[in-house]
Amino acid sequence: MQTDQKNTGFTLLEVMLAMTLLSIMVVLLFSSLKIGAESWNKGESKIAEVNEKAVVYQFFKRHLPSIRPLWDDFSDDERSFSFQGERDAFQFVSVFPVSAARKGLQLFKVAPDKSEKGVIKVILTPFYPTLEEQQWEPEEVVLLENVEEFEISYFGKEDSDSDGVWVDSWQEKEYLPALLKIKITLEDQSYWPKMIFALRLTAMENSNQTGAGSFAPEMAR
Repeated sequence: MQTDQKNTGFTLLEVMLAMTLLSIMVVLLFSSLKIGAESWNKGESKIAEVNEKAVVYQFFKRHLPSIRPLWDDFSDDERSFSFQGERDAFQFVSVFPVSAARKGLQLFKVAPDKSEKGVIKVILTPFYPTLEEQQWEPEEVVLLENVEEFEISYFGKEDSDSDGVWVDSWQEKEYLPALLKIKITLEDQSYWPKMIFALRLTAMENSNQTGAGSFAPEMAR
């Protein structure tokens, strides 16, 4: 007795249909992977951006409120007040904690790097040498990159009869400003809030100035 043998293979149409469906699935899979990778990269960039801003803010928050109103009485140059401020740069004396590698009072200078556009640097110099034979060794640290604009404003009284005003320069004065405002604009135009810091020793220093009075308004938040 002879039995009929049926063809169990796939037709050409079925093979083409299966390959088409498989191609669509592969395209969808790689598209999902690409979207996921882009989202991951954007998330990483956002985290890095937030971390960078947090580092800069914490630097100012740690050192600006503890600025010391000191005079440079020991260098070869003319005697001068340690705090000096311009529109795009300023210097001050503050102290590192005992746990830091650089101990003691340091002269901080925050200013744009003249040799590289868009870079803000901090130059650290010991305010007094530990020993007479010790060399003054400045150290440069990059604080922020890709900066389009870096502006500083200073708030204080000119005399006992005037109200406090914001000014773009704080030089050749014998006391600290009450407030320091820092405005940063990045090249990518990403949002950066204005930072305003109160100097804790301002009231004490101003009270020692003849007719300067005492002025220490609250820090804007």
